[in-house]
Amino acid sequence: MSIIKKIETHIFHAAPKTNWIFISVTDSNGVQAWGEASLNGWEPILKSTVDYFATDWIGLSLDQAQQQLHASPRLPGGLVVNTVISAVAQAVSTLQSAHQNITACQVLGKKNRSIVPLYANINRATTLRTPEGFVQTARRAKALGFTRFKAAPFDGLMPHLCHTDEGKKRIAHGIDCMLALRDALGPDALLMVDCHWRFDESHAIATLKNLQPAKLYWFECPIGETYANWNATRRIRSIANDQGVLLAAAESQMGIESFQNVFDEKLLDVVMPDIKYCGGPWEMLQIAERAQDSGVKFSPHNPSGPICTWHSLQVSAVAPQCDMLEIQFEESDDYDLLQTGTQLIFKEGAFLVPDAPALMPKIDMQLLNSKPYQKVPPGVETLLYR
Repeated sequence: MSIIKKIETHIFHAAPKTNWIFISVTDSNGVQAWGEASLNGWEPILKSTVDYFATDWIGLSLDQAQQQLHASPRLPGGLVVNTVISAVAQAVSTLQSAHQNITACQVLGKKNRSIVPLYANINRATTLRTPEGFVQTARRAKALGFTRFKAAPFDGLMPHLCHTDEGKKRIAHGIDCMLALRDALGPDALLMVDCHWRFDESHAIATLKNLQPAKLYWFECPIGETYANWNATRRIRSIANDQGVLLAAAESQMGIESFQNVFDEKLLDVVMPDIKYCGGPWEMLQIAERAQDSGVKFSPHNPSGPICTWHSLQVSAVAPQCDMLEIQFEESDDYDLLQTGTQLIFKEGAFLVPDAPALMPKIDMQLLNSKPYQKVPPGVETLLYR
């Protein structure tokens, strides 16, 4: 029986605003597997959390670890603790596939698809934050075969600024960026906008209406995902649907119970669980199954490093339905170099699901150690509720 012997944290400075945080889990047979726990601005606290919980998890069998690693919004430590749990669960799933000599997705269940559609998140690759800058990035992605695109052009906007002259300028600029993308990409491209919870209800609705010419596929995270906003979320969803637009969110929700609230309250058309936060592969699969039962689309959130992409792809292959998987386009030149154990095949805007048994993602330790932790600003998801 294989047991957990070592759990370690590794931080890689991937880009000026991004660190990728990886957690390695080594078992009693000397096999090392990887999970990803990236949460910008919280790296030292994540590392301390790993060190704290490692004493509880070391010595567990892989099956025991799987049974104990569950995310919950009620856990003390919130998103940070659930991120650590999610990353260790990722690594444990890989160890199980290695010891059973099966494919990574077979650990989760029967593969339902061999090709998973992707969309390019062009936001972080766009350093020129103008309509022209977004168009340039989108055209590079299109040239590689992407037909689905997402941008987040409402920089600096926050709910309390929406009524101000500054806020109105930022909203107008974001709308201009999205309209420019539609003009450049043509009518057949799927186009999504990520609002990062920057709006209040009235300005979210006004912006949605002003974006009608962009013919959005979905409108993502317009307002904060709190109980107080449930009625407002339903109203925004209704208006979006009247325009033929889907409402997407739930990227930072933790555990199946949080998502069950989303389904029960009929808040969204698309749920976007992130394997780094929602509880790891098994919990994400449960979320996908509940989404199917509730008539809600499943589209994993994944603006992350290569380890998160690997694990998200496995769940996407097994899930009863998967709309598409997010890829962070051109954020770091090290994306394809850092992960050495597997090479995903990209074809016509999609990933092929690997069939080789016991295939494991690995990390180039020399490259990882060459770019150690640097302080980066926290993401907006952790600034809203400070």
